[in-house]
Amino acid sequence: MPASAEFLAYVLDQLSGWGGVTARKMFGGAGLYRDGTIFGLIADDVAYLKVDDSNRQEFEQAGSSPFRPFPDKPTIMPYYEVPPDVLEVPDELVTWAKRSLAIQKSRE
Repeated sequence: MPASAEFLAYVLDQLSGWGGVTARKMFGGAGLYRDGTIFGLIADDVAYLKVDDSNRQEFEQAGSSPFRPFPDKPTIMPYYEVPPDVLEVPDELVTWAKRSLAIQKSRE
């Protein structure tokens, strides 16, 4: 699940208006963090955000699918693909990312 440097830079740029977002390489991809808390992933040049029952339906209605770390196994993780129309609009992406960060912080 490699993430290209160009795509990672693009996602970080789209989130730059929020401030304080960093990325850490992990398992060939990258984790997206703010204030030391992971809220998103990048794998195979696809951005994913943390979901739970409070926002999963919004992702599903946009046609997003869950992150599957192993394509040949049924394992899914609580991260869903960021819809392209959200990824392309920085303010919208930040809104979705803030919800994902709040979900993760509520579990800490």
